[in-house]
Amino acid sequence: MASIKLEIVSPDRVVYSDDIAMLIVRSTGGELGILPHHAPLVTGLLPHAMHVKFPDREELIAVSGGFMEVQPEKITVLASAAEEPIDIDINRAQRAYRRAKERIDAFRSASASKEIDLQRAEAALRRAIARLDATKTSYDK
Repeated sequence: MASIKLEIVSPDRVVYSDDIAMLIVRSTGGELGILPHHAPLVTGLLPHAMHVKFPDREELIAVSGGFMEVQPEKITVLASAAEEPIDIDINRAQRAYRRAKERIDAFRSASASKEIDLQRAEAALRRAIARLDATKTSYDK
């Protein structure tokens, strides 16, 4: 079976490197499936749990956004932050999720919300959801 090299890099380290069968990501233009020999592509990534597929299994990797470059033989993800499920502190991610939800609710109930603070809270919520999705941990969707 054909494979494509996947390399996920964060500012401080190479988070992941392997030959894979397929990658499913949530890009700024929508959901994408990348197979070996894909046409060259550059796109922004949204916070989410990427699906890394092999012939016999699937792995999830949380990314907090960034960029992806695709070449026919290699996918490079430059992520602002990326974590494999084993590296995620689930309790910390759940606390971050609850804090972000509370801040969003508070902004929405206030008569004059601060748009920048609301955007920060929404971004924090998306990052927490990506981390919890990668660990297959439930939250109140």
